[in-house]
Amino acid sequence: MMNNDEIFRIAMEQSAEDMGCKAEAFLSDSNVVVSFRLGDNSKKYYKLPIGANFISYGNNTVVGVTDELSDIVNEYIEKYQFYHCFETPNMNWLNERLAVKGYKVCFMAEYYLPEVSKIPVMDCKYDLRILEQKDFQNLYLPEWSNALCKDRKELDVFGVGAYDGNKLIGLAGCSADAELMWQIGVDVLPEYRKQGVASAITSALEREIIARGKVPFYCSAWSNIRSVRNAIKSGFIPAWIEMTIKPTEIVDEMNI
Repeated sequence: MMNNDEIFRIAMEQSAEDMGCKAEAFLSDSNVVVSFRLGDNSKKYYKLPIGANFISYGNNTVVGVTDELSDIVNEYIEKYQFYHCFETPNMNWLNERLAVKGYKVCFMAEYYLPEVSKIPVMDCKYDLRILEQKDFQNLYLPEWSNALCKDRKELDVFGVGAYDGNKLIGLAGCSADAELMWQIGVDVLPEYRKQGVASAITSALEREIIARGKVPFYCSAWSNIRSVRNAIKSGFIPAWIEMTIKPTEIVDEMNI
């Protein structure tokens, strides 16, 4: 079984592939700026155009940036200490300067990796079942939109379902977003929440992914406290954060 050091190494190597740098960049005490490039094996959910992507594993900030925005980004990370680059007052400074070039801050999220020795085996009063890709055919519904992705069905490799009799009441699915890293998404029907279902199916899927030789990872907005609590309860720990810059028209389209 992989240990925590191996898991973090794989994650950093993947992040390096996702922006066009070397994995060692994330361990530097200084901020690093490189020319943005999506590698051939980057995570499947990244979509161009991307003006810049900021990633921090807690030591510094590494930024992949296009030539068009290079001067603005370099000034930004020199102006603010690395973790302050992800704080709203400072992002307002960045947004004002990006606007002139036709860009805005778009996505921000926190990512989690498993702490292998602390992945719990959770009790659950409902029946837990392993579901394979063929079992998802009729599950691409709004209630399972976090666990499964209708637009990338081919990446939904397997999951863990919780059943009340024959009724599916909770689903944790994993998407093969990279060769070695599979992302977990979770949904529980509202009337079955606060019963430990989410953490039971998340931790079960987490263990199963590791058993298959892959690294499970989990993503949440900072404001989604329910999701953050589930991650921590299921044996995940905060690993890295990302902030992505995209053209203004793409960001504005999301707000229509």
